[in-house]
Amino acid sequence: MYKIVKKLQLSENVYRMDIEAPLIAAERKAGQFIILQVNTEYGERVPLTIADADPIAGTITIIFQTVGATTMKLAKLNEGDSLPALLGPLGKPTHVEKRGHVVCVGGGIGVAPMHPIAQAMKAAGNKVTIIMGARNKELLIMEEEMKKIADELIIVTDDGSYGRKGLVTEPLKELCESETNKPDEAIVIGPPIMMKFCALTTKPYNVPTVASLNTIMIDGTGMCGGCRITVGGETKFVCVDGPEFDAHQVDFDQMMKRLSAYKPQEERARDHVCRSGLHA
Repeated sequence: MYKIVKKLQLSENVYRMDIEAPLIAAERKAGQFIILQVNTEYGERVPLTIADADPIAGTITIIFQTVGATTMKLAKLNEGDSLPALLGPLGKPTHVEKRGHVVCVGGGIGVAPMHPIAQAMKAAGNKVTIIMGARNKELLIMEEEMKKIADELIIVTDDGSYGRKGLVTEPLKELCESETNKPDEAIVIGPPIMMKFCALTTKPYNVPTVASLNTIMIDGTGMCGGCRITVGGETKFVCVDGPEFDAHQVDFDQMMKRLSAYKPQEERARDHVCRSGLHA
């Protein structure tokens, strides 16, 4: 059993949990994820990126949004409760090296999986610029954590309620056009449509760009085939071949179609949880 030692609600539908998992905490690397189950008898397996880890305390941190039945059930657990199953670390770690200037772009809940990557890039000796985007101020997460890492932190909101008004692609393009501050690498995590346009932004400037496609994963072991994507004309499985890929080679349109394939079933499951009173 994996005990929940800390729980925080970061925004309306976003939660942070610190979970006792000493072996995972000791071994995890930036970019890797875990799979958990809330109920082992009939519960689905949910992959979530490790947002942080404390090897001394033996804990890992997950940050998740309540978008489906299982994450809604997970959000109802409290400090002191335990998860019956948790597996990891899984996935290929982020390739970390000293590149010079690395720009990390996180949109919405994508800021959480970006956190350990930005940490690792900074520890490798890079200058790190972090661009964070959200629909509004209330949905912005992990600002203080990112401030501790970033050489420059740029915040944008769709409605202008905090930081700059606009999209993350706008400051990203400005950096790409800079004669003195052009990125040597960009890393993007967020909604697929955001990652698609970040890739389209950096490509004309020949800035190598990596996208983490963790949102499409299902079972996390390569057996279900639900995370099939096309990268450079080849079929890849996000959970075992990734979750990070060359953003300029990813077929984001195909990915977005696949993400919507089970939406009716997901909505029915979520509605069932709400009717059952498992989610406030």
